[in-house]
Amino acid sequence: MVLRPLPRILSNGSAQIARGRELARTAADSATDILHPLITVTRGLRRLASAGRRKWADTPKDKRGPLLFLVASLVLVVALVPYGPLLAVVSLMAAAAWHGRDRTAAEPDGPDAPKAERLRSLYEALVPYFSTPEDPAPLYAHGGEWEKAFSAHEFDEAGRVGHLVIRYPAYFPDGEAEARARIEHLLTAKSGRGREYHFTWDEEGNRLTVAVLAPLPTDIAAQRFVTAPGETVLGFTDPTEVQRTLPLGYGEAQRDVPPVVWRTGARSTEPHLLALGRPGSGTSTLLRSIALQALQYGDVLIVEGGGTGEYAFLAGRSGVLGVECGLTGALAGLEWAAHETERRLITTNRARQEGQTPPDDTKRPLWILLDRPSVFSHLAAADGRADPQSLLQVPLRHGRAANVTVVVAEQFEGTDALSEAVRQHTRARVVLGPATPEQLAVVLGAPPNTTPLAQVPPGRGYARLGSGPVLRLQVPATPDPYDDAASEGDREAVAALLPGRVAPPDEPGAVREGAVERASVETVRAEAVALESS
Repeated sequence: MVLRPLPRILSNGSAQIARGRELARTAADSATDILHPLITVTRGLRRLASAGRRKWADTPKDKRGPLLFLVASLVLVVALVPYGPLLAVVSLMAAAAWHGRDRTAAEPDGPDAPKAERLRSLYEALVPYFSTPEDPAPLYAHGGEWEKAFSAHEFDEAGRVGHLVIRYPAYFPDGEAEARARIEHLLTAKSGRGREYHFTWDEEGNRLTVAVLAPLPTDIAAQRFVTAPGETVLGFTDPTEVQRTLPLGYGEAQRDVPPVVWRTGARSTEPHLLALGRPGSGTSTLLRSIALQALQYGDVLIVEGGGTGEYAFLAGRSGVLGVECGLTGALAGLEWAAHETERRLITTNRARQEGQTPPDDTKRPLWILLDRPSVFSHLAAADGRADPQSLLQVPLRHGRAANVTVVVAEQFEGTDALSEAVRQHTRARVVLGPATPEQLAVVLGAPPNTTPLAQVPPGRGYARLGSGPVLRLQVPATPDPYDDAASEGDREAVAALLPGRVAPPDEPGAVREGAVERASVETVRAEAVALESS
């Protein structure tokens, strides 16, 4: 059976329709240009007729007779005068053309005096950085023309610079971080403090684009995010930085917001995370948000060194293996986590050698969340015990293969107490709260393209996943549901996400749902010996 080709109208109909639309649009534009005088005269005649009707309606009835007699006399005189009708028609057309002209006010060619003065001041401030005495034709010079240096500019309602494209000479060292930082600091001070600016350096075209960033939304409450297993939403960022959006609920309304998604699991390149910040910056909020998302697919072990009880609401919940707030409990929990990681590795390796699928308890994600571990390090050193962070070497080093994820939150004051293993294996980094550009560069490994603010709301900061770009971040509001200082709506949103409680282990018939069976040290060692002997 021979297949006949489709008719051309069906095969390439869309292309013909597109060309037809383009031809129709071109013909319409050409007709508009040709008929523009006729359109203007017609518009003027319509306006003159409207003015005549209004004049006739405003004339009192007792004066309409004399007005008609006067108009008729004028028409008679014009008709009797040589060339009178022709002159009348020409005069009428001229009046119609005058009244039918486009009356929209022409936009000014440049900014007004205050805006021009602001741009001139900014230009003069850049002269010492973008000029050199050896330049025969400097683009920047005192008293020079700022119009040549600023190729595009926009202002906000307050009269401050909102968008600016700056040309700079080719000899400026735009590849050096120090030189860039000086220019960015100067532009931030001269354009108006209290706002975040995004700087885009075009090294090939010698262009610097300065844009004012809109504040990130701070009214996003904790909720179930539309993500796949192994994806965790750290917060939300600018729409121009990511190519994905999530539908979020705001009461009865919804809107799409770009998220910062952190991917964990066996194929993740950044399996562990480190969050730093000042007191009150929102690092504990970030850990609570991660814990609520992790409990949807896995188990969570929480070790809190702050002693404030901000994670007590998770104790006894399904999937929560423990909430340790003391040194003894922290050492026991982290020691079990290390042996559990070894058990998973041994079991998975044995199953793969036998050509079988690994057991389900080795594939269920295990999350270890530590808040301020430096406190336990100090207590352990004072008590003569081992540092709890030393027990993190196995989960950090082999956590990706064993489906174990470690999240550490610490304050800037305790960064010196972090172990070398934590520093090396936590390639996903988050900095919350006020921070200097130097601190951001040290923690994230690269400076951000925006200017950090001195005053930011809780949960506001920057994130960088591995070697990716530095992104602005706003953590969703995830307060302690027992905290009366938090808003009632945010506390109810967190309470709605909590899993159900499990029965205490001492009750008859109690089952700990979602908990991973804890393997003893002797069992793990015996399995390791058996595996090596085989």
